[in-house]
Amino acid sequence: MTTIFGVPITALYGQLVVGLVNGCFYAMLSLGLSIIFGMLDIVNFAHGAFYMLGAVLTWFAFTQFGISYWWALLLVPLVLAAAGAIIERSLLRRLYRLDPIYGLLFTFGLALVLEGLLRYKYGVSGLPYSIPDNLQGVFNLGFMFLPKYRAWVVIAALLVSLTTWLIIEKTSLGAYLRAATENPALVGAFGINVPAMTTITYAVGVALAGLAGVLAAPATQISPLMGSNLIIVVFAVVVIGGMGSILGSIVTGLGLGLIEGLTKVFYPQASSTMVFFIMAIVLLVRPAGLFGRER
Repeated sequence: MTTIFGVPITALYGQLVVGLVNGCFYAMLSLGLSIIFGMLDIVNFAHGAFYMLGAVLTWFAFTQFGISYWWALLLVPLVLAAAGAIIERSLLRRLYRLDPIYGLLFTFGLALVLEGLLRYKYGVSGLPYSIPDNLQGVFNLGFMFLPKYRAWVVIAALLVSLTTWLIIEKTSLGAYLRAATENPALVGAFGINVPAMTTITYAVGVALAGLAGVLAAPATQISPLMGSNLIIVVFAVVVIGGMGSILGSIVTGLGLGLIEGLTKVFYPQASSTMVFFIMAIVLLVRPAGLFGRER
């Protein structure tokens, strides 16, 4: 059997795939965080809770209403986007003119409330959700067996992330959104509804977290704690990539997922801290992040 530094090559390939899948979740979640921070200047600590809600709603829709995974991919992000729009218009909007710490505290409190309610209802033991029948099994690539569902997660996450980046960076809607963050008064003078733009921005960020939750439902154990366990790593990804940088979130999320996978092979003890070690180095060398802009 071929080995690299004493590690079987098949184990290395397997961990790289796991790292790539984790990196896709990091990318999607940090993408939503970056959109909200870049457009609204809000550190959305409730992002992990919305990711968890995406997975829980997927389970609930199937067990209570028989809604399939494929319909959940469409409906759950829309439901969470509507919830995000309501939260932004009724609560979060009142905090824009205050110190940013109030927005952080509000979203942190919202995350605790959502997590607490679901822990009370479902406990923390986990809710099972099966992989869809047509995504079960593996692809034989010759040098390794690739689970079909993991391949689907990678493809779907990359498509969503790149499409979001293209919309924000290459379309007139994205130009309006970016302009509204720089000078909302001037943009409003041209007849553009800036409050509606901010609502859409927050709703889109929440929908991305919900979509990541739907994708995660068959791949991990659904639990009220799944968001809080992941959100700290995702914040580190955002800081490394650059706060508010869309491309930085995508590239950094995927890259750190792969690095984490390699670390689990060669030095497992450091796998849970490698992301934060990299964050510390990046902040020392480039405080704005790899793709961020100095303010």
